[in-house]
Amino acid sequence: MACPPSVSRANIAAFVDANLSDVRFAEYLSDPGRLILTAGHDDRIVGYAMLIRGVGDDSDVQRAVPVRPAAELSKMYVLPDHHGSGVSTALMDAGLAAAADWGAECVWLGVNQGNLRAQRFYTKCGFTINGTRIFQLGAHTENDYVMVRQF
Repeated sequence: MACPPSVSRANIAAFVDANLSDVRFAEYLSDPGRLILTAGHDDRIVGYAMLIRGVGDDSDVQRAVPVRPAAELSKMYVLPDHHGSGVSTALMDAGLAAAADWGAECVWLGVNQGNLRAQRFYTKCGFTINGTRIFQLGAHTENDYVMVRQF
Protein backbone atom coordinates (compact mmCIF):
# COMPACT_ATOMS: atom_id res chain seq x y z
CA MET A 1 0.00 0.00 0.00
CA ALA A 2 2.99 2.32 0.42
CA CYS A 3 3.81 2.07 -3.28
CA PRO A 4 1.62 3.62 -5.97
CA PRO A 5 -0.02 1.20 -8.42
CA SER A 6 2.21 2.53 -11.23
CA VAL A 7 5.33 0.99 -9.65
CA SER A 8 6.32 -2.36 -11.13
CA ARG A 9 6.73 -5.44 -8.97
CA ALA A 10 10.38 -5.56 -10.12
CA ASN A 11 11.05 -2.07 -8.74
CA ILE A 12 9.30 -2.92 -5.47
CA ALA A 13 11.34 -6.13 -5.20
CA ALA A 14 14.56 -4.21 -5.85
CA PHE A 15 13.70 -1.73 -3.09
CA VAL A 16 12.81 -4.51 -0.64
CA ASP A 17 16.02 -6.40 -1.45
CA ALA A 18 18.15 -3.27 -1.01
CA ASN A 19 16.44 -1.84 2.08
CA LEU A 20 14.29 -4.38 3.90
CA SER A 21 16.35 -7.59 3.90
CA ASP A 22 17.44 -9.48 7.01
CA VAL A 23 20.98 -8.18 6.46
CA ARG A 24 19.81 -4.56 6.26
CA PHE A 25 17.70 -4.92 9.41
CA ALA A 26 20.70 -6.35 11.26
CA GLU A 27 22.61 -3.22 10.21
CA TYR A 28 19.73 -0.96 11.26
CA LEU A 29 19.46 -2.63 14.66
CA SER A 30 23.17 -2.15 15.36
CA ASP A 31 23.22 1.51 14.23
CA PRO A 32 23.13 3.88 17.25
CA GLY A 33 21.63 6.59 15.03
CA ARG A 34 18.53 4.48 14.39
CA LEU A 35 15.72 3.10 16.47
CA ILE A 36 13.32 0.36 15.40
CA LEU A 37 9.99 0.15 17.19
CA THR A 38 7.69 -2.83 16.81
CA ALA A 39 4.07 -3.57 17.55
CA GLY A 40 2.99 -7.10 18.30
CA HIS A 41 -0.19 -9.13 18.45
CA ASP A 42 -0.39 -12.82 19.43
CA ASP A 43 3.43 -13.19 19.47
CA ARG A 44 3.70 -11.77 15.93
CA ILE A 45 5.11 -8.43 14.76
CA VAL A 46 2.24 -6.63 13.03
CA GLY A 47 3.92 -3.28 12.47
CA TYR A 48 7.12 -1.36 12.85
CA ALA A 49 8.57 2.11 12.59
CA MET A 50 12.16 3.27 12.15
CA LEU A 51 13.57 6.58 13.34
CA ILE A 52 16.86 8.02 12.11
CA ARG A 53 18.66 10.89 13.80
CA GLY A 54 19.11 13.94 11.56
CA VAL A 55 18.12 15.15 8.15
CA GLY A 56 20.66 13.68 5.72
CA ASP A 57 22.23 15.21 2.64
CA ASP A 58 19.23 15.62 0.29
CA SER A 59 19.04 19.36 -0.51
CA ASP A 60 15.25 19.24 -0.98
CA VAL A 61 14.84 17.72 2.49
CA GLN A 62 17.34 20.18 3.95
CA ARG A 63 15.14 23.05 2.70
CA ALA A 64 11.89 21.41 3.84
CA VAL A 65 13.07 20.68 7.40
CA PRO A 66 13.93 24.07 8.88
CA VAL A 67 14.28 23.05 12.53
CA ARG A 68 17.26 21.26 14.06
CA PRO A 69 17.95 18.90 15.67
CA ALA A 70 15.57 16.68 13.73
CA ALA A 71 14.71 13.01 13.43
CA GLU A 72 13.32 11.18 10.41
CA LEU A 73 10.44 8.75 10.62
CA SER A 74 12.01 6.66 7.87
CA LYS A 75 9.66 3.72 7.74
CA MET A 76 6.29 2.92 9.21
CA TYR A 77 4.40 -0.13 8.10
CA VAL A 78 1.44 -1.95 9.64
CA LEU A 79 -0.03 -5.15 8.24
CA PRO A 80 -3.31 -4.39 6.44
CA ASP A 81 -5.41 -6.60 8.72
CA HIS A 82 -4.33 -4.37 11.64
CA HIS A 83 -5.22 -1.05 10.02
CA GLY A 84 -7.71 0.85 12.15
CA SER A 85 -6.77 -1.10 15.29
CA GLY A 86 -4.66 1.63 16.90
CA VAL A 87 -1.32 0.05 15.99
CA SER A 88 -0.27 2.97 13.76
CA THR A 89 -1.15 5.51 16.42
CA ALA A 90 0.74 3.58 19.09
CA LEU A 91 3.83 3.35 16.85
CA MET A 92 3.60 7.04 16.02
CA ASP A 93 3.24 8.02 19.67
CA ALA A 94 6.23 5.87 20.62
CA GLY A 95 8.28 7.26 17.73
CA LEU A 96 7.50 10.87 18.61
CA ALA A 97 8.35 10.23 22.26
CA ALA A 98 11.65 8.59 21.30
CA ALA A 99 12.56 11.51 19.02
CA ALA A 100 11.80 13.94 21.84
CA ASP A 101 13.99 11.85 24.18
CA TRP A 102 16.79 12.22 21.61
CA GLY A 103 16.38 15.98 21.88
CA ALA A 104 14.86 16.43 18.42
CA GLU A 105 12.83 19.59 17.94
CA CYS A 106 10.94 18.11 14.99
CA VAL A 107 10.25 14.85 13.21
CA TRP A 108 10.07 14.67 9.43
CA LEU A 109 9.05 12.01 6.93
CA GLY A 110 8.65 11.45 3.22
CA VAL A 111 5.35 10.17 1.87
CA ASN A 112 4.40 9.42 -1.70
CA GLN A 113 2.27 12.19 -3.16
CA GLY A 114 -0.30 9.59 -4.24
CA ASN A 115 -0.59 7.92 -0.83
CA LEU A 116 -3.59 9.88 0.47
CA ARG A 117 -4.37 7.45 3.27
CA ALA A 118 -0.92 7.89 4.82
CA GLN A 119 -1.04 11.66 4.31
CA ARG A 120 -4.36 11.85 6.19
CA PHE A 121 -2.89 9.83 9.05
CA TYR A 122 0.24 11.98 9.26
CA THR A 123 -1.83 15.16 9.14
CA LYS A 124 -3.99 13.82 11.97
CA CYS A 125 -0.75 13.26 13.93
CA GLY A 126 0.24 16.91 13.52
CA PHE A 127 2.49 16.77 10.44
CA THR A 128 2.30 19.42 7.71
CA ILE A 129 3.63 19.39 4.16
CA ASN A 130 6.78 21.53 4.05
CA GLY A 131 8.23 20.55 0.68
CA THR A 132 8.88 17.79 -1.82
CA ARG A 133 11.65 15.35 -2.67
CA ILE A 134 12.47 12.75 -5.28
CA PHE A 135 12.47 9.15 -4.02
CA GLN A 136 14.21 6.34 -5.88
CA LEU A 137 12.14 3.14 -5.91
CA GLY A 138 14.21 0.54 -7.73
CA ALA A 139 14.80 1.99 -11.21
CA HIS A 140 11.72 4.22 -10.89
CA THR A 141 11.64 7.80 -9.60
CA GLU A 142 8.74 8.82 -7.33
CA ASN A 143 7.64 12.17 -5.94
CA ASP A 144 7.20 12.51 -2.19
CA TYR A 145 5.93 15.19 0.09
CA VAL A 146 8.22 16.05 2.98
CA MET A 147 6.04 16.42 6.07
CA VAL A 148 7.25 17.90 9.35
CA ARG A 149 5.94 17.95 12.91
CA GLN A 150 7.55 20.36 15.33
CA PHE A 151 7.52 19.83 19.10
